[in-house]
Parts: sequence; structure tokens; C-alpha cells
Amino acid sequence: MIKLLMALLVSSVSLFASSASTGTIPDITMTWVGFACLFIFVIGYYFVAAEEKYEIDKAKPALFIGTFMFMLVAIYYSLNHMDMGLVHTQAQHLILEIAEIFFFLFVAMTYIESLIHMSVFDALKYKLISKGMTYRKLFWVTGFLAFFISPIADNLTTALILSTVLITIEKKRLDFLVPGAINIVVSANAGGAWSPFGDITTLMAWTAGKGAFTDFLFLFPASILGYLATAIILSRFVPNEVPEFDVTTEVKPVMAEGAKVVMFLGVFTIFCAVMSHQVLHLPAMWGMMFGLSLLKIYSYGLKRKYGVDHFNIFHSMAKIENNTLMFFFGILAAVGALYFIGWLALAAVVYDPSVLGPTWSNIGVGFLSAIVDNVPVMSAVLKASPEMGLDQWMLVTLTAGVGGSMISFGSAAGVGVMGKLHGIYTFGAHMKYAWTIVIGYFVSIAVWYLQYQVLGIGH
Repeated sequence: MIKLLMALLVSSVSLFASSASTGTIPDITMTWVGFACLFIFVIGYYFVAAEEKYEIDKAKPALFIGTFMFMLVAIYYSLNHMDMGLVHTQAQHLILEIAEIFFFLFVAMTYIESLIHMSVFDALKYKLISKGMTYRKLFWVTGFLAFFISPIADNLTTALILSTVLITIEKKRLDFLVPGAINIVVSANAGGAWSPFGDITTLMAWTAGKGAFTDFLFLFPASILGYLATAIILSRFVPNEVPEFDVTTEVKPVMAEGAKVVMFLGVFTIFCAVMSHQVLHLPAMWGMMFGLSLLKIYSYGLKRKYGVDHFNIFHSMAKIENNTLMFFFGILAAVGALYFIGWLALAAVVYDPSVLGPTWSNIGVGFLSAIVDNVPVMSAVLKASPEMGLDQWMLVTLTAGVGGSMISFGSAAGVGVMGKLHGIYTFGAHMKYAWTIVIGYFVSIAVWYLQYQVLGIGH
């Protein structure tokens, strides 16, 4: 199934593909605007990372740099009497794809808020805690759920759902919430890396013909062992205590009438999104919006049957984390500007054997994915299409997919959880445990090396 950031693939490709019809996009990296935008991007990312220190919402610097960088590029084109049609075309492509992401995320978040309103997650929390599980066992349960749901659903939706479960289980204990949130992000990203539908990077490599469907399934050992390496270490920081819970006094939550139908509609909506892209060749958000229309129709039926206060879909929409949506807009716009300028295209140079070569370059892709975003990095690699065998294409698929976990805002899952656990799962909180993720990252690479280079399995 397609990752929720799938629409950015089209955006990334379009930034290059449109040049075929409008002329070659000039490389302006070594100009004042090229260096200025790179500087602005770095400074903006610093303030995103230092959200906790400066008490500034990450959406503010992201939105500023995303809009300002493109305006600077337009000013440069105008001052130098360059083709302004290129600027207009690239901006149009970018805003179209960002809008697709907006609507995709909007629908996913509406469903999650609807399920919260109908006490679905409260019921799940009660079922988990009433079994007498310790915080550590709950850590493992949510982690494994994320790992095996992500290949079927997308990593962002998976992370949003399970982080909601996490915060309903416990609202105060940071020694459970922070490692638990990191665990969900890492497992969701790792789980999506071995399925052609589970992660945008695997989808991109698969559709580009870099491997057959079954080739990606061979990444399962590297994905799960890398995740387990991180999770085992992280679990040591989670208290081995049973949450305070008295079954005799705690009121058992009852899901609202119609909750199971809403759950079914949520799954069906994701199915529609996949079919829209894979079969009907429509944007994935088209299927999501169709699913939203079904939810709205069903909510009308619930209102007629149980009254206006039973379920109001607009109340769910009002609770959506808008700062997360604004953050995505800003970051994707900033990344689009870097593409347009030509900075990210320079990444392909390192694949030359005289520089780093494919193996070290692909390992570096994971670290770059954590800083920028795995989608534009992978898109740049695919566009350059360096001469590599199947084993190396699987390596870059793996590293780009799981590398974003190393920084809290390096993946869609991380950004989503930051929004859901606002003030709890922050950049600073994440970086305290980032070393455990780096260990898991290199375990994944070691498993890949043993499997592909030593044993020759997967070729």
C-alpha cells in the first residue's frame, strides 16, 4: 500500500520532467540565490529542530523557508531576465502535489479523530491494560503492531493510529511515552521498507523497474532485525511496571454506535486510495476524498438515527493537527526549491567509484534522508540512475526507507507523531535516544551485506 507521501513522488519527478516541454532548467546552485537558499534552508531546519528550546512551533520556520526560498528564486529569474515561465510551471506543479498531500492527510486525520470521538482507542487501551501488561510489554505490542501494519497501510497512518493508542494509555510518564513514540516511528518505517506498497521509497524503486515485486520482500530480514536491535535497547529504558489500573473501579469504555462501520470505512478508504493510483491512474488522494464522502454520508445517517450530538464529522475535522499540515507544506515547498535550484541533483556525483562508490553512497543516503526527506533523495538517485546491480538498489531502498527514523522530523511518521504527542515527542527528546536508532540502522546494513554480498541471497 502506498505511503501517505506518495504524491510527492509525482512532484519530484515533475520538477524534472516538465523541463522536457518548457526547456532545460538552468543550474543556479553556484549563484547568490543558490547559496542564499541553501543557507536559509539550513537555518530554518535548525529552528525546526530547536522547537523545544525556542518554544516555537515547527510549522512556523518551515512555512517561512518554504515560501521565501521560492520567492527568492523568482526574484533571481526576474533580475536576470530568465524564463519566468519555468518558475510559474514549477510552482504550479509543486502546489498541485502539495495540495494532494494536504487532502490525503486531511482525510486520514479526520478518520483518526472520528475514531477517537467514538471511543475506539479508549476501548483498545482498556483491552490492553486490563490484561495486566506492563509498560514494557505495551511497548513491544505497539511496536510489533506498527511493524506489521505499516506494509499494508502507510507508515504515517500507522504511526498516527498507534501514537494515539500510546497517549490514551499514558499521558504523563515520559519514560514510557518517549521511547514508545520512537519505537512506533522506527517500526513503522522499518515495516514499510520491505514491501513494494509499504514505503514511498520501495514504491519508487519498484515502479522504476529496479527490482521485481518479490525482490523487495528479501529486505524483510534486514528490516526486522534492524528494528529489533533498536527496540531491544530502547525497551531497557521503559519501566517494567504495570500502569495504575483498577478493573473494579475503571469504567469500561463502550464504542459508540457505528464505530465498527467507521473502522471498516477507514480501511476501505485506504483501499480506494491504492486502487485510484494503481488501477485508475488518479491521484491517491482521489480515493481518500471518496472515502471521506462515504464517511460524511454515513455520519448523516447516524445523525438521523441517534441525534445531532452522536457524531458530527465537522467536529472531527476541527480537531485535526493543522500545524502538522502547515509543516508539510513548508518543508515540501523548501525541498521543491532545492530541486529547482539544482542542489539535490549534485548528490549523484558521489556514486562515481572514484568518489565514494555505490555502497558508501547508499549508506549515506540514509543519513541524508533523515536531514532532508527520503522522497526527494530517492527521487534524485533514481533520476540520475547510477550503474548499480540489484543488490545496491535494494540497499538504497532499505537505507532511504529506514534512515528517516534517525531524526524526529526525518520521516512522515516522525512528523505525524510529533504533532500527535506535541510537547512530549520532540526533537530534543528523540535525539537522546537517536544512538539506538543508528545502531539498528547499521545492523540492517550488516544483515544486507551478509545476505547479498556473502551468501548471495536475493540476487
